[in-house]
Amino acid sequence: MLGLKDKIAIVTGGGGGIGTATCQRFAQEQAKIAVFDINESAALATAQAITNDGGEAKAYRVDLTDYDAVKAGVGKAQSDLGPIDILVNNAGWDMFVPFLKTAPEHWEKLIAINLKGALNMLHATLPGMVERKQGRVVTVSSDSGRVGSSGEAVYSACKAGLIALSKTLAREHARHAITFNVVCPGLTETAMFDEFLEGAKDPEKLREAYRRAIPIGRIGVPEDLPGAICFLSSDDAAYITGQVLSVSGGLTMNG
Repeated sequence: MLGLKDKIAIVTGGGGGIGTATCQRFAQEQAKIAVFDINESAALATAQAITNDGGEAKAYRVDLTDYDAVKAGVGKAQSDLGPIDILVNNAGWDMFVPFLKTAPEHWEKLIAINLKGALNMLHATLPGMVERKQGRVVTVSSDSGRVGSSGEAVYSACKAGLIALSKTLAREHARHAITFNVVCPGLTETAMFDEFLEGAKDPEKLREAYRRAIPIGRIGVPEDLPGAICFLSSDDAAYITGQVLSVSGGLTMNG
């Protein structure tokens, strides 16, 4: 892909699942990666695997819900690697519970991780992009933010908020040559999905039902996402902004 070589990319939630797969793909494109994750050992494992393969990556333990910690983490990454060219807001967390069985403390945690975390990252990285008049932001939302999902009311609300946030910032910062786009995974084999299945009466039956609902005929894997994320981060997508792309095997289809 055009324009990714030697670019500096922060990937949040880079210590596992879609985040790790995205870090690895950026490394293949010869970008330099700052792996942000609250799980320091997971971030270190991702960064080490990349450096072992000849790439350049550094790990940072960052609590995205803590504004000061985010500012410090971004500052350290810039000091170590250089000015941030690309931000991938990937980190997220969910709990699969009907809305009336949740409580305010659950809402606060979901909002802090899924929405406030992205706000913190954007507030810390955008000033540098504005100053240099260049940048790419790709936010990983979810199809639940586009069409809703039973048992994920607050999570879906946060993910829908990320879509609206990205579209608004795309308008505000178009004059600065910064693009903002959104990738929405459908069902994907991640630790979060495994936790959801564990709570089902018959996990394998539920997995098969989901598989049958997907036109392509399989549940997604983390490696299905990095191509879209890296494309929207590249110069190949320089004229694309404010857009939402579903990567769901056709599970949700609308214009």
